[in-house]
Amino acid sequence: MAHKRFSELSPLAYRIAVEKNILQRKVKDLFSSQHFASQRQHEPLPVLIYQHSSLIRRRLGNVNMQLQENKAVNLALAAPHVDGIIIRPGETFSFWRLVGRDSKRRGFREGLTIANGKPSSGIGGGMCQFSNLIHWMVLHSELTITEHHHHDGLDLFPDFNRQIPFGTGTSIVYNYRDYRVTNNTQNTYQLLVHVTDTHLCGELRATQEEPHTFNIFIEDEHFTREGDAVYRNGIVSRQTIDRQTKHIVSTEVIRRNHARVMYDTSNLKIE
Repeated sequence: MAHKRFSELSPLAYRIAVEKNILQRKVKDLFSSQHFASQRQHEPLPVLIYQHSSLIRRRLGNVNMQLQENKAVNLALAAPHVDGIIIRPGETFSFWRLVGRDSKRRGFREGLTIANGKPSSGIGGGMCQFSNLIHWMVLHSELTITEHHHHDGLDLFPDFNRQIPFGTGTSIVYNYRDYRVTNNTQNTYQLLVHVTDTHLCGELRATQEEPHTFNIFIEDEHFTREGDAVYRNGIVSRQTIDRQTKHIVSTEVIRRNHARVMYDTSNLKIE
């Protein structure tokens, strides 16, 4: 019989393990040489690098829609802490250092979370949509992603008006699974975010135009059956394109999907 991890022994053991991870991250950051972005400016920088919006209330399988309503509250609470943040050359953007702990005491509600590879719920749930939005915009810029976690190996919900390729999402948990981006350029960047009744909206702006544009796309996306399971496959790539000549400078693979499908596959075309 496999030995259980300490965090699996009881709810108290899980809580202790979580607090340990949170403390370890705080201590690590305390002694880090990184310069974290902290200054805000609500006047937009002159150059729009990329903008995107995502629908807040989405039908995700049989997930209780009240969790989606609660997510809307959570996103609205978090947005002002990120809106207007300036990322200067040499600075690192940290999602959790800006947003802070998504606790009930601060007004965060129970939303959708992923636990042990399955949909669950917890206080602050649904915040991954926020880091997903930022990540998608950052992929269209010269910024360097320095911490990024996936919901590895799982396709949890059928597509619902999908706008971006599968596999370009993020997984975050306060504060030890963070989303971080470092500005290794000489340009200064700014994130503007806000919530409407229906959408989470964002802009990535800068003081100067970038030398490149970027195209993110997926190829060879298909479903395969392996034993009793079905897997979603595909290759997500990013093209770097010279802004002046329009020539492709490089193409890099940023994600190879091989994710087990966790929903009803009867309507899928399976190879």
